[in-house]
Amino acid sequence: MSDKFEIPKEMRSMAEASFEQARQAFEKFMASAHSTATTIEDRGATVRAGAKDVSAKAITFAENNVAASLDYAQQLLHAKDLGEVMRLHSEYVQGQMRSLAEQASEMGQIVSRAATEAVKPTS
Repeated sequence: MSDKFEIPKEMRSMAEASFEQARQAFEKFMASAHSTATTIEDRGATVRAGAKDVSAKAITFAENNVAASLDYAQQLLHAKDLGEVMRLHSEYVQGQMRSLAEQASEMGQIVSRAATEAVKPTS
């Protein structure tokens, strides 16, 4: 029994086209999200700078996480054997765990700063 496997050429082409469509849809979504965030920020005094920082960072994290997932899925399409699939999976999971820990820490710092600013008395 061999560890080697191949995704049929037609299936690989179809999957690659689907990933490209997903990537394009995601880019359009992110452009729209950026535009909406800018509109909200421009509208008012009711939106605090802290909320702006939190939303901007959340959008950045979402972009990075989706891009990493799309890249991982695309790498899996080109895996030559089960060993490579396992290696890619391990690298992806470890990388995402590091990213999520860093993101949680960074988001905590931003929220803490925003909360501190929000309770400061106005002079």
